[in-house]
Amino acid sequence: MARELSPWLPVGRVGRPHGLDGSFHVTQPRGDLLLLGESLRVGERETRIERRAGTDERPIVRVEGVGDRAAVEALRGAALTRLRSETPPLGPDEWWAEELEGCLVMDATVEVGVVRGLLALPSCEALEVEVADGGQLLVPLVRDAVRAVDVEAGVIDVDLEFLGVAPTVAPDPAQRRPPRPPS
Repeated sequence: MARELSPWLPVGRVGRPHGLDGSFHVTQPRGDLLLLGESLRVGERETRIERRAGTDERPIVRVEGVGDRAAVEALRGAALTRLRSETPPLGPDEWWAEELEGCLVMDATVEVGVVRGLLALPSCEALEVEVADGGQLLVPLVRDAVRAVDVEAGVIDVDLEFLGVAPTVAPDPAQRRPPRPPS
């Protein structure tokens, strides 16, 4: 069963104004996706980036139709999104965090839990997995820990032995629950 992914990819949020011309700081940025001249959506309104300054970590942008500080203040906190189809293609074994959130995590036939988010660690990113008993398991996104990722099916196969976690008794595969959406 294929999962329904949003066609819109989050690229940040409108932050505080920068100057008087409608420019603003972007919070929670994906700076490499905030490019001059590119289309994006601010809240529910589609527009284009007409100014891009700062760095990928601390971008400053101005979008068409937002011409002063007051307009920025009215939009503060609004989501900035881009169409997934208009973003640069990802390489093999690369996924957007939103594609992994809500995926069911399995070790072969043993249900482990559900991905609630991604955590950036110094050496790699890790899946934050909510396990059935209410605990949490961090799974580094490395080949030894993750055997396979099927975004469309919403299932990630991991190696609990590599992670040093004892698997529980394997449930009947017919009893497997479908992935739950992130909360």
